[in-house]
Amino acid sequence: MEKLNYATLEKSGYKGYILRSAPEKVLQFGEGNFLRAFVNYWFDVSNERAGWNGKCVLVQPIAPGLADLINEQEGLYTLYLRGSENGERVDSRRVISSVSRCLNPYVKADFEEMLKVAVSEDLEYVVSNTTEAGIVYDPACKLTDEPASSFPGKLTQVLYARFKAGKSGLVILSCELIDNNGKELLKCVNQYIDQWELGEEFRAYVNNDCTFCSTLVDRIVPGRIRDAAEVRRLDEENGYTDPLADVGEVFGVWNIEGPQWLEEKLPFKRAGVNCPVVPDVTPYKKRKVRILNGAHTGFVLGAYLAGFDIVRDCMNNDTVRDFMNKMLYDEVIPTLPLDRADLESFAAAVQDRFNNPFVNHELMSISLNSTSKWRARNMPSFLDYIALKSTLPKCLTASFAAYVAFYSNDIQELTDAGLVCRRPKGNTYTVSDDRWVLEFYYDHRADSPEELVHAVMTDTRMWGQDLTEVPGFEAAVLETLKLIRAQGALAAYEAAVR
Repeated sequence: MEKLNYATLEKSGYKGYILRSAPEKVLQFGEGNFLRAFVNYWFDVSNERAGWNGKCVLVQPIAPGLADLINEQEGLYTLYLRGSENGERVDSRRVISSVSRCLNPYVKADFEEMLKVAVSEDLEYVVSNTTEAGIVYDPACKLTDEPASSFPGKLTQVLYARFKAGKSGLVILSCELIDNNGKELLKCVNQYIDQWELGEEFRAYVNNDCTFCSTLVDRIVPGRIRDAAEVRRLDEENGYTDPLADVGEVFGVWNIEGPQWLEEKLPFKRAGVNCPVVPDVTPYKKRKVRILNGAHTGFVLGAYLAGFDIVRDCMNNDTVRDFMNKMLYDEVIPTLPLDRADLESFAAAVQDRFNNPFVNHELMSISLNSTSKWRARNMPSFLDYIALKSTLPKCLTASFAAYVAFYSNDIQELTDAGLVCRRPKGNTYTVSDDRWVLEFYYDHRADSPEELVHAVMTDTRMWGQDLTEVPGFEAAVLETLKLIRAQGALAAYEAAVR
């Protein structure tokens, strides 16, 4: 069977949207699964729905990469979006044609080609996802490197070539998973301007003519289908092989922080896709952390003790699902600074995402480092709710008790791998966290419930404050911990929902 390309696709009888040629408007640093299931998807839909008529040139951020394979397939690849939407199973297939080619700048010819794209009249955007470690200033980089080893160094080379050619400024959309990603990237570029002595005119061009946008990305991308039998079946159905096939969940949102004019410039609003331009992404990050991530941390530890192993099964249990929803709708959403309808829509999508029939998301994988996770994801909602309502939030309180129970349930031993505990149904499990946290719980393994709860809540290294100072919290956690140990975590969740 032939590999996917334009000729093979035509022979296969594919009936979906395809754009064979268009101006190269995007220079994209990163060619991995996430960007291809996210950014390149949004631009592909914009070509179809909004007549954007653009292509993306991909650049390998590091020497080993996918350039050869992408170019063999003429930029084409199959994207499967799978999951649950409004309670219904979704399994869609789309061949993405928004990518023109991929460059490996560590090859001299491709480095020179990258600079040719940089000075093109067609170029409008730079997009990046070079991992959390990608936005870093490396003083070892030089302007004469071909290319600079760091991504900000490469970007400075691109912008300097464009500046010298007298071309207009670009919009830079940073997708790396760090706070203020666009601002941090601009900071690095300014450091190279200083180090390489590129002059004040170029600095003004970068800081005034170019627009660096912080963005917030949200789509789970498993990346590829691992079951060989399913791959063979899909190849037969499609009429081609595709080693670049990509898989993402149905839900996706790209919040882009930028000026109001950017919303009209970008094609996303006209295409009707979920990529809003907002004045500040901070509230949307708070929404994601407190609702999506906070939901995970809030229910999974107790659910695991109750006998569940994967997230989807939790969503099919009335008690766990009702507990999560009460926590989100009654205790978390009232503390957030966005429109209530927007927040409720996001929370409703969370239940669909957790109920994805294609993803077996293990509770134990979510449980990693739950101490810092509860502090970052749940404690702000807990404290804000108390400030707002002057009473304890029942579900968030129960989730803290479940955290204590998970870390202390019938402790067996402390090993190099972590703290080994025993589950109520008999099997052992290993708690993974910072070593000092695991040693704390191991040292307190013989404590009474009263002693343990007091020790946990007064440990300011864990929580940044003494939680016994929150009125009624210690007594409520102690009562719930005893209930979990006596009757199980589901009983504690049921009590919180009542």
